[in-house]
Amino acid sequence: MGRPDLSRRRLLAAAGGLTVAGSFGFAALGTGADALASGADTRVRYWNLFSGGDGYNMIAMLDAFRADNPGIDVKDSTLQWGSPFYTKLAMAAAGNRAPDLGVMHMGRVTGFSPGRLLDPWDVRLLAKYGVREADFIPALWKRGVIDGKLYALPLDIHVQLCFYRKDVLKKAGLLGADGRMVPVTSTDEWFDVLKEAKKATKKGLQTLGVHANDQNFMWWFFVAFYTQLGGTYFNDAATEVTFDTDKATEVLEFLRRHVTDGYSTAGAADGEQFINGAPFTWEGNWSVPVFSGAELDYGATPLPPVFGEQATHAESHSFVLPHQSERGGATNEAAHRLAAYVVQHAQQWAAGGHIPAYTPTLSTAAYKKLSPQNEYASAMDHQATEPKVWFAGSTGILAQRVGPIVVSSTMGSAKPDATARRMKGMLTELLASKNPMDGRTAAQGGAVA
Repeated sequence: MGRPDLSRRRLLAAAGGLTVAGSFGFAALGTGADALASGADTRVRYWNLFSGGDGYNMIAMLDAFRADNPGIDVKDSTLQWGSPFYTKLAMAAAGNRAPDLGVMHMGRVTGFSPGRLLDPWDVRLLAKYGVREADFIPALWKRGVIDGKLYALPLDIHVQLCFYRKDVLKKAGLLGADGRMVPVTSTDEWFDVLKEAKKATKKGLQTLGVHANDQNFMWWFFVAFYTQLGGTYFNDAATEVTFDTDKATEVLEFLRRHVTDGYSTAGAADGEQFINGAPFTWEGNWSVPVFSGAELDYGATPLPPVFGEQATHAESHSFVLPHQSERGGATNEAAHRLAAYVVQHAQQWAAGGHIPAYTPTLSTAAYKKLSPQNEYASAMDHQATEPKVWFAGSTGILAQRVGPIVVSSTMGSAKPDATARRMKGMLTELLASKNPMDGRTAAQGGAVA
């Protein structure tokens, strides 16, 4: 799980990361020593779960903040991604040992007992440092509001995308005059596209990578296409399951067909196959640095609207204030200042593929030049998100319980209609279960925006 005082800088240095970071043009990583930085009179302890390419981008943004705010020392620590991070953060908040600032996936905020393990943001302080509700799309800001208070300040929107090889699609006649993939508006059109692309694909490569046996990806893709059909999970009061098994069956049959028709190979290394010449892969936008680094001639669009309505699975990294019994004063204000700074300077973050949540960034000339980011930025306007309940969110219980059920259909061990019924049964079970953070069900805990 890692020690909380082991900063990303020290970890990278120990692993030879100084050389790697230098090759990316970042500042020297330092030592993460406990003493306040020279000239600083306030320290912000900041925990995050960023690793890989986005981790390097975060380091660059923190170094820029330090340069612009020499009076504030930022002690950043990176913990293991996923459930270990959230467990560590919850234990720290419950034991009054929480950092001053943290990062969470937006979908996990409702289950983190806001008001008990998380403190609300002071929107006046955020406004003092240039961040206001009007700077975000309403639906995204609203996701971070619970019981009328802001508990999550959005940093980005990260989405599932349809990556495509322009060289292969050009050969197959599937590129438009604008050099982008031809539009698709139905399942029939999509499978016609795959049929033509397969003819132009090198022998030994699949046509489309869908991570058919991965419970997380299969759940994310299900959420996207189920949302395209207008599907819901629970009523607004979170007291009743509204899951539509007919719509779910339609989505499950669609996902399964990619395998049965021979366009996708279960267990294939989807990203590597794409680099080697496969025409399509469905991946998160975090794959942009990988594919760009491989110098591919490629594009990326939101998942195709095969059921008519635009919708692609989305999550968001957000800044949170882990609960402190005596939160306030200069340190708390510095935490607000740091979060506001990073949100406003998200051009560096966008280089890692994420869509900045701070909308003024999207209109800058620098962002508009980013490719393929400028092709899929519109995905922020049609996000397919998990329901706002305590058991949802990235690596949450909902994905852990329902994801494997979706895989059983995709892999052929269960029929789609039976799978849909199993999914509804699991949703019913989860709705009645209690959040271990506070002992309340979704209806009792509420998520009133």
